[in-house]
Amino acid sequence: MKLMSFNVNGLRSVINKGFYDFLKEENPDILGIQETKMQEGQAEIESLGYKLFWNNAERKGYSGTLVYSKIEPISVHYGLKNGTHNDEGRTITLEFDDFYFVTCYVPNSKEGLLRLPYRMEFEDALREYLLSLKEKKHVIYCGDLNVAHNEIDLANPNVHHFDPGFSDEERNKFSELLDSGFIDTFRYFYPNKIKYSWWSYRQFSRERNIGWRIDYFLVDKEYISKVKDAYIYNDIYGSDHCPVGIIIE
Repeated sequence: MKLMSFNVNGLRSVINKGFYDFLKEENPDILGIQETKMQEGQAEIESLGYKLFWNNAERKGYSGTLVYSKIEPISVHYGLKNGTHNDEGRTITLEFDDFYFVTCYVPNSKEGLLRLPYRMEFEDALREYLLSLKEKKHVIYCGDLNVAHNEIDLANPNVHHFDPGFSDEERNKFSELLDSGFIDTFRYFYPNKIKYSWWSYRQFSRERNIGWRIDYFLVDKEYISKVKDAYIYNDIYGSDHCPVGIIIE
């Protein structure tokens, strides 16, 4: 089974840049999408035989998540525990027979780390939510997590130490999540590989491969034996991010 995640930085924009061709060619069983930047119904979106599950931000043109799934889920949940942190449309959970599939667009801390306090609150609520799911069945967690965990995960780490996405606080929260029983699948298979999933639009960063790895697939430790490989699809364009994915039994 192929699972993928893609921050499209505007679904309507990426549709004009080959999104449907990507979807047909890669043919994932489940695709988590972040940053749709639209409300369901604002534009005609082709399902291509998939079932679509939307979580829109209340603010138009901002944030938002979407899941394409070939498999009918047992249940769908929007937001975190008790529907908290749902006004920005950041999280969707699909329950299947063997696992929960959770896609998330973690808040950016913004320049000067102005939104770091909210980010920390969100991270704590998210970890609590994932652990509550993990008590019931396995968890597959993916999305734009807006953090480069270690220095290997971004170009020029020395100049970004206090920047959003590489602050000590954000990196420590990611470590807390891993320590609570989750595994970063790409690093599990490729502990020393340098590969990025996001590039600034400035200064030809993608062409020069001056990027960050901030898009992930995490699974609980008990499920890692079911994961056969992890990918970062650098050759797929259309957004400032590229898709990431895993193959599971």
